[in-house]
Amino acid sequence: MLDRIGQMPAAKASPLSTASPSAPTCTAAAADLLPRWPLWHYWSYCRACLRCASLLLPWLAELLVADLLLSLLLPVSVVLPDTCYHASSRIAEAIWRGIQAIFTRANRARIVVSGAEGMRQGESAVVVSNHVDWADFYMIQELALKAGMLGRCRWFAKQQLRWVPFLGWGLWAMGMCLVSREWTHDRKEMARVFRGVVERRWPVWLIAYSEATRFTSAKRLEAEAWSRAHDKRLGQYLLYPRTKGFIACVQNLRKTEHVSAVYDVTIAYANNEREFQAPPRFTETLLLPNLDERWRFFVHVERYAIAELPHSDAELALWLEDRWVEKGQRLAHLRKLLADGQKWDESSMSGLRLD
Repeated sequence: MLDRIGQMPAAKASPLSTASPSAPTCTAAAADLLPRWPLWHYWSYCRACLRCASLLLPWLAELLVADLLLSLLLPVSVVLPDTCYHASSRIAEAIWRGIQAIFTRANRARIVVSGAEGMRQGESAVVVSNHVDWADFYMIQELALKAGMLGRCRWFAKQQLRWVPFLGWGLWAMGMCLVSREWTHDRKEMARVFRGVVERRWPVWLIAYSEATRFTSAKRLEAEAWSRAHDKRLGQYLLYPRTKGFIACVQNLRKTEHVSAVYDVTIAYANNEREFQAPPRFTETLLLPNLDERWRFFVHVERYAIAELPHSDAELALWLEDRWVEKGQRLAHLRKLLADGQKWDESSMSGLRLD
Protein backbone atom coordinates (compact mmCIF):
# COMPACT_ATOMS: atom_id res chain seq x y z
CA MET A 1 0.00 0.00 0.00
CA LEU A 2 2.86 2.36 0.82
CA ASP A 3 4.33 1.47 -2.52
CA ARG A 4 1.16 2.75 -4.22
CA ILE A 5 0.73 5.84 -2.08
CA GLY A 6 4.24 7.06 -1.65
CA GLN A 7 5.62 5.91 -5.02
CA MET A 8 8.42 4.07 -3.20
CA PRO A 9 10.41 1.35 -5.01
CA ALA A 10 8.70 -2.00 -4.75
CA ALA A 11 10.45 -4.69 -2.76
CA LYS A 12 10.72 -8.18 -4.19
CA ALA A 13 7.99 -10.40 -2.93
CA SER A 14 8.94 -13.81 -1.53
CA PRO A 15 7.55 -16.89 -3.24
CA LEU A 16 5.41 -17.61 -0.20
CA SER A 17 3.65 -14.25 -0.42
CA THR A 18 2.96 -14.30 -4.13
CA ALA A 19 -0.74 -14.46 -4.95
CA SER A 20 -2.11 -15.81 -8.15
CA PRO A 21 -3.74 -13.28 -10.54
CA SER A 22 -7.09 -14.94 -10.06
CA ALA A 23 -7.02 -14.53 -6.27
CA PRO A 24 -5.80 -11.04 -5.32
CA THR A 25 -5.03 -10.36 -1.68
CA CYS A 26 -7.13 -8.00 0.47
CA THR A 27 -4.16 -5.67 0.77
CA ALA A 28 -3.78 -5.36 -2.98
CA ALA A 29 -7.48 -4.81 -3.44
CA ALA A 30 -7.51 -2.06 -0.81
CA ALA A 31 -4.52 -0.38 -2.43
CA ASP A 32 -6.33 -0.33 -5.78
CA LEU A 33 -9.18 1.62 -4.19
CA LEU A 34 -6.95 4.44 -2.95
CA PRO A 35 -5.87 7.37 -5.14
CA ARG A 36 -2.29 6.99 -6.31
CA TRP A 37 -1.02 10.16 -4.68
CA PRO A 38 2.25 10.91 -2.92
CA LEU A 39 1.88 11.04 0.85
CA TRP A 40 2.18 14.81 0.90
CA HIS A 41 -0.96 15.00 -1.27
CA TYR A 42 -2.93 13.33 1.49
CA TRP A 43 -1.60 15.84 4.01
CA SER A 44 -2.55 18.75 1.71
CA TYR A 45 -6.01 17.26 1.23
CA CYS A 46 -6.54 16.92 4.98
CA ARG A 47 -5.39 20.49 5.55
CA ALA A 48 -7.82 21.72 2.89
CA CYS A 49 -10.68 19.82 4.55
CA LEU A 50 -9.83 21.27 7.96
CA ARG A 51 -9.66 24.77 6.49
CA CYS A 52 -13.06 24.38 4.81
CA ALA A 53 -14.59 23.07 8.01
CA SER A 54 -13.20 25.98 10.03
CA LEU A 55 -14.73 28.46 7.57
CA LEU A 56 -18.06 26.83 6.79
CA LEU A 57 -19.18 25.16 10.00
CA PRO A 58 -19.51 28.40 12.01
CA TRP A 59 -21.34 30.05 9.11
CA LEU A 60 -23.66 27.07 8.63
CA ALA A 61 -24.46 27.09 12.35
CA GLU A 62 -25.24 30.80 12.10
CA LEU A 63 -27.42 30.10 9.05
CA LEU A 64 -29.41 27.46 10.95
CA VAL A 65 -30.02 29.85 13.85
CA ALA A 66 -31.02 32.60 11.40
CA ASP A 67 -33.50 30.31 9.64
CA LEU A 68 -35.04 29.40 12.99
CA LEU A 69 -35.35 33.06 13.98
CA LEU A 70 -36.85 34.01 10.63
CA SER A 71 -39.33 31.15 10.90
CA LEU A 72 -40.39 32.39 14.34
CA LEU A 73 -40.97 35.85 12.85
CA LEU A 74 -43.43 34.53 10.27
CA PRO A 75 -46.53 34.34 12.52
CA VAL A 76 -45.52 37.57 14.29
CA SER A 77 -45.35 39.41 10.97
CA VAL A 78 -49.16 39.29 10.75
CA VAL A 79 -49.52 41.70 13.68
CA LEU A 80 -46.13 43.47 13.61
CA PRO A 81 -45.14 43.64 9.95
CA ASP A 82 -42.75 46.60 10.22
CA THR A 83 -40.91 45.18 13.22
CA CYS A 84 -40.52 41.80 11.56
CA TYR A 85 -39.34 43.29 8.26
CA HIS A 86 -36.59 45.32 9.94
CA ALA A 87 -35.61 42.43 12.22
CA SER A 88 -35.42 40.01 9.30
CA SER A 89 -33.24 42.51 7.42
CA ARG A 90 -30.74 42.59 10.29
CA ILE A 91 -30.68 38.80 10.52
CA ALA A 92 -30.20 38.45 6.77
CA GLU A 93 -27.43 41.04 6.69
CA ALA A 94 -25.41 39.07 9.24
CA ILE A 95 -25.71 35.89 7.13
CA TRP A 96 -24.91 37.59 3.84
CA ARG A 97 -21.93 39.43 5.33
CA GLY A 98 -20.62 36.10 6.51
CA ILE A 99 -20.72 34.35 3.17
CA GLN A 100 -19.38 37.46 1.41
CA ALA A 101 -16.44 37.50 3.82
CA ILE A 102 -15.66 33.85 3.07
CA PHE A 103 -15.62 34.66 -0.65
CA THR A 104 -13.68 37.93 -0.63
CA ARG A 105 -11.51 37.76 2.49
CA ALA A 106 -10.88 34.12 3.33
CA ASN A 107 -10.78 32.91 -0.29
CA ARG A 108 -9.41 36.17 -1.71
CA ALA A 109 -11.82 36.86 -4.55
CA ARG A 110 -11.01 40.34 -5.81
CA ILE A 111 -14.18 41.94 -7.16
CA VAL A 112 -13.59 44.94 -9.40
CA VAL A 113 -16.47 47.38 -8.93
CA SER A 114 -17.15 49.96 -11.63
CA GLY A 115 -19.68 52.78 -11.50
CA ALA A 116 -20.31 52.59 -7.75
CA GLU A 117 -19.87 56.36 -7.42
CA GLY A 118 -23.24 56.73 -9.14
CA MET A 119 -25.10 54.86 -6.39
CA ARG A 120 -26.64 56.69 -3.46
CA GLN A 121 -26.16 55.56 0.11
CA GLY A 122 -29.26 53.91 1.52
CA GLU A 123 -31.29 54.42 -1.67
CA SER A 124 -34.14 52.01 -2.40
CA ALA A 125 -34.03 50.74 -5.99
CA VAL A 126 -35.06 48.15 -8.53
CA VAL A 127 -31.92 46.18 -9.50
CA VAL A 128 -31.70 44.32 -12.83
CA SER A 129 -28.76 42.19 -13.89
CA ASN A 130 -27.56 39.64 -16.40
CA HIS A 131 -27.28 36.11 -15.02
CA VAL A 132 -24.19 33.97 -15.56
CA ASP A 133 -24.10 31.54 -12.63
CA TRP A 134 -24.49 31.08 -8.87
CA ALA A 135 -21.56 33.38 -8.15
CA ASP A 136 -23.54 36.37 -9.45
CA PHE A 137 -25.05 37.08 -6.05
CA TYR A 138 -21.57 37.85 -4.67
CA MET A 139 -21.20 40.58 -7.29
CA ILE A 140 -24.53 42.19 -6.40
CA GLN A 141 -23.89 41.87 -2.67
CA GLU A 142 -20.62 43.73 -3.13
CA LEU A 143 -22.59 46.63 -4.59
CA ALA A 144 -25.17 46.40 -1.80
CA LEU A 145 -22.41 46.60 0.80
CA LYS A 146 -21.09 49.78 -0.76
CA ALA A 147 -24.59 51.28 -0.85
CA GLY A 148 -25.44 50.26 2.72
CA MET A 149 -28.33 48.09 1.51
CA LEU A 150 -27.12 44.53 2.04
CA GLY A 151 -29.77 43.66 4.61
CA ARG A 152 -32.46 45.20 2.40
CA CYS A 153 -31.80 42.95 -0.58
CA ARG A 154 -34.92 41.09 -1.67
CA TRP A 155 -34.54 38.65 -4.54
CA PHE A 156 -36.93 37.03 -6.96
CA ALA A 157 -36.66 33.33 -6.04
CA LYS A 158 -38.24 30.08 -7.20
CA GLN A 159 -41.60 29.32 -5.65
CA GLN A 160 -40.53 25.77 -4.73
CA LEU A 161 -38.18 27.15 -2.07
CA ARG A 162 -41.22 28.18 -0.01
CA TRP A 163 -41.70 24.55 1.08
CA VAL A 164 -38.12 23.98 2.24
CA PRO A 165 -38.31 23.78 6.06
CA PHE A 166 -36.92 26.88 7.79
CA LEU A 167 -35.30 28.28 4.64
CA GLY A 168 -38.58 28.72 2.75
CA TRP A 169 -40.36 30.14 5.78
CA GLY A 170 -37.50 32.54 6.32
CA LEU A 171 -37.67 33.74 2.73
CA TRP A 172 -41.39 34.33 3.14
CA ALA A 173 -40.88 36.22 6.41
CA MET A 174 -38.25 38.42 4.77
CA GLY A 175 -40.58 39.47 1.98
CA MET A 176 -38.84 37.64 -0.85
CA CYS A 177 -40.79 37.41 -4.10
CA LEU A 178 -41.33 33.69 -4.76
CA VAL A 179 -42.25 33.24 -8.41
CA SER A 180 -43.31 30.35 -10.62
CA ARG A 181 -42.83 31.96 -14.07
CA GLU A 182 -46.59 31.75 -14.57
CA TRP A 183 -47.61 35.37 -14.93
CA THR A 184 -51.13 34.94 -13.52
CA HIS A 185 -49.74 33.61 -10.24
CA ASP A 186 -46.61 35.77 -10.18
CA ARG A 187 -48.60 38.98 -10.55
CA LYS A 188 -50.40 38.22 -7.28
CA GLU A 189 -47.15 37.31 -5.52
CA MET A 190 -45.48 40.50 -6.68
CA ALA A 191 -48.48 42.51 -5.48
CA ARG A 192 -47.89 41.00 -2.00
CA VAL A 193 -44.27 42.14 -2.04
CA PHE A 194 -45.09 45.58 -3.47
CA ARG A 195 -47.69 46.18 -0.78
CA GLY A 196 -45.13 46.39 2.01
CA VAL A 197 -42.78 48.58 0.00
CA VAL A 198 -45.45 50.98 -1.24
CA GLU A 199 -47.86 51.14 1.68
CA ARG A 200 -45.39 50.75 4.54
CA ARG A 201 -42.42 52.39 2.79
CA TRP A 202 -40.02 49.54 3.49
CA PRO A 203 -36.49 50.24 2.21
CA VAL A 204 -35.55 47.68 -0.40
CA TRP A 205 -33.27 46.57 -3.19
CA LEU A 206 -35.63 44.45 -5.30
CA ILE A 207 -33.27 42.33 -7.39
CA ALA A 208 -34.14 40.45 -10.57
CA TYR A 209 -32.10 38.52 -13.11
CA SER A 210 -34.14 39.80 -16.02
CA GLU A 211 -33.12 36.95 -18.33
CA ALA A 212 -34.86 34.58 -15.84
CA THR A 213 -32.26 31.86 -16.36
CA ARG A 214 -28.51 31.38 -16.48
CA PHE A 215 -26.61 32.01 -19.69
CA THR A 216 -25.55 28.94 -21.71
CA SER A 217 -24.47 28.53 -25.32
CA ALA A 218 -27.61 26.53 -26.11
CA LYS A 219 -29.87 29.18 -24.58
CA ARG A 220 -27.99 31.86 -26.49
CA LEU A 221 -28.77 30.12 -29.79
CA GLU A 222 -32.42 29.93 -28.80
CA ALA A 223 -32.42 33.63 -27.91
CA GLU A 224 -30.85 34.53 -31.25
CA ALA A 225 -33.49 32.56 -33.14
CA TRP A 226 -36.31 34.11 -31.09
CA SER A 227 -34.90 37.64 -31.55
CA ARG A 228 -34.68 37.19 -35.32
CA ALA A 229 -38.22 35.86 -35.47
CA HIS A 230 -39.59 38.78 -33.45
CA ASP A 231 -37.33 41.49 -34.86
CA LYS A 232 -35.68 42.19 -31.49
CA ARG A 233 -32.17 43.41 -30.72
CA LEU A 234 -30.02 41.08 -28.61
CA GLY A 235 -26.98 42.17 -26.61
CA GLN A 236 -23.73 40.27 -27.04
CA TYR A 237 -23.04 37.46 -24.51
CA LEU A 238 -26.61 37.79 -23.21
CA LEU A 239 -30.10 36.35 -23.41
CA TYR A 240 -33.14 38.46 -24.19
CA PRO A 241 -34.57 40.04 -21.01
CA ARG A 242 -38.07 39.20 -19.79
CA THR A 243 -39.96 42.47 -19.61
CA LYS A 244 -43.21 41.73 -17.74
CA GLY A 245 -41.65 41.48 -14.30
CA PHE A 246 -39.54 44.59 -14.84
CA ILE A 247 -42.54 46.60 -16.03
CA ALA A 248 -44.58 45.48 -13.01
CA CYS A 249 -41.77 46.48 -10.64
CA VAL A 250 -41.32 49.94 -12.11
CA GLN A 251 -45.03 50.71 -12.51
CA ASN A 252 -45.82 49.71 -8.94
CA LEU A 253 -42.77 50.99 -7.09
CA ARG A 254 -42.69 54.37 -8.80
CA LYS A 255 -45.86 55.08 -6.79
CA THR A 256 -43.73 55.60 -3.69
CA GLU A 257 -41.14 58.35 -3.51
CA HIS A 258 -38.50 56.41 -1.56
CA VAL A 259 -37.90 53.93 -4.42
CA SER A 260 -36.13 56.41 -6.62
CA ALA A 261 -33.87 54.49 -9.02
CA VAL A 262 -33.22 51.53 -11.27
CA TYR A 263 -29.72 50.07 -11.01
CA ASP A 264 -28.58 48.29 -14.17
CA VAL A 265 -25.86 45.77 -13.24
CA THR A 266 -23.42 44.07 -15.62
CA ILE A 267 -21.53 41.00 -14.37
CA ALA A 268 -18.45 39.46 -16.00
CA TYR A 269 -15.89 36.76 -15.20
CA ALA A 270 -12.73 35.34 -16.68
CA ASN A 271 -11.00 32.06 -15.88
CA ASN A 272 -7.25 31.48 -16.26
CA GLU A 273 -6.91 34.68 -18.31
CA ARG A 274 -8.54 32.89 -21.26
CA GLU A 275 -12.16 31.84 -20.75
CA PHE A 276 -14.71 34.64 -20.75
CA GLN A 277 -17.87 34.33 -18.64
CA ALA A 278 -16.51 31.21 -16.91
CA PRO A 279 -17.10 31.77 -13.18
CA PRO A 280 -16.19 29.33 -10.39
CA ARG A 281 -18.80 26.86 -9.27
CA PHE A 282 -20.59 27.69 -6.05
CA THR A 283 -18.67 25.02 -4.13
CA GLU A 284 -15.40 26.46 -5.43
CA THR A 285 -16.31 29.92 -4.17
CA LEU A 286 -16.62 28.44 -0.69
CA LEU A 287 -13.79 25.92 -0.67
CA LEU A 288 -10.92 27.20 -2.81
CA PRO A 289 -8.37 29.70 -1.44
CA ASN A 290 -6.62 32.32 -3.57
CA LEU A 291 -9.47 32.70 -6.07
CA ASP A 292 -7.85 35.87 -7.40
CA GLU A 293 -5.00 33.82 -8.87
CA ARG A 294 -7.35 32.00 -11.24
CA TRP A 295 -10.44 34.17 -11.79
CA ARG A 296 -11.33 37.74 -12.61
CA PHE A 297 -14.54 39.16 -11.09
CA PHE A 298 -16.12 42.33 -12.44
CA VAL A 299 -19.35 44.20 -11.77
CA HIS A 300 -20.50 47.49 -13.29
CA VAL A 301 -23.54 49.51 -12.22
CA GLU A 302 -25.45 52.33 -13.89
CA ARG A 303 -28.03 54.37 -11.98
CA TYR A 304 -31.21 55.65 -13.67
CA ALA A 305 -33.71 57.87 -11.85
CA ILE A 306 -37.03 56.06 -11.88
CA ALA A 307 -38.88 59.35 -12.42
CA GLU A 308 -37.11 59.71 -15.79
CA LEU A 309 -38.13 56.30 -17.12
CA PRO A 310 -40.91 56.02 -19.72
CA HIS A 311 -44.46 55.64 -18.44
CA SER A 312 -46.10 53.27 -20.91
CA ASP A 313 -45.53 49.51 -20.72
CA ALA A 314 -44.37 49.34 -24.33
CA GLU A 315 -41.81 52.08 -23.83
CA LEU A 316 -40.52 50.45 -20.62
CA ALA A 317 -40.02 47.18 -22.49
CA LEU A 318 -38.03 49.00 -25.15
CA TRP A 319 -36.05 50.84 -22.45
CA LEU A 320 -34.97 47.53 -20.90
CA GLU A 321 -34.04 46.17 -24.33
CA ASP A 322 -31.83 49.23 -24.86
CA ARG A 323 -30.07 48.59 -21.56
CA TRP A 324 -29.38 45.00 -22.57
CA VAL A 325 -27.87 46.10 -25.88
CA GLU A 326 -25.57 48.49 -23.99
CA LYS A 327 -24.77 45.75 -21.50
CA GLY A 328 -23.68 43.54 -24.38
CA GLN A 329 -21.35 46.29 -25.61
CA ARG A 330 -19.76 46.48 -22.16
CA LEU A 331 -19.27 42.73 -22.11
CA ALA A 332 -17.76 42.77 -25.61
CA HIS A 333 -15.35 45.47 -24.43
CA LEU A 334 -14.30 43.38 -21.43
CA ARG A 335 -13.87 40.36 -23.71
CA LYS A 336 -11.55 42.38 -25.94
CA LEU A 337 -9.51 43.58 -22.97
CA LEU A 338 -9.12 39.98 -21.88
CA ALA A 339 -8.04 38.85 -25.35
CA ASP A 340 -5.49 41.69 -25.46
CA GLY A 341 -4.06 40.70 -22.08
CA GLN A 342 -5.20 43.91 -20.40
CA LYS A 343 -6.45 44.02 -16.84
CA TRP A 344 -9.96 44.88 -15.71
CA ASP A 345 -10.16 47.72 -13.23
CA GLU A 346 -12.45 50.50 -12.02
CA SER A 347 -11.66 52.57 -15.12
CA SER A 348 -12.31 49.81 -17.69
CA MET A 349 -15.67 51.32 -18.66
CA SER A 350 -14.43 54.92 -18.80
CA GLY A 351 -14.23 56.22 -22.34
CA LEU A 352 -16.32 53.37 -23.74
CA ARG A 353 -18.75 54.76 -26.31
CA LEU A 354 -22.10 52.97 -26.37
CA ASP A 355 -24.08 52.97 -29.61
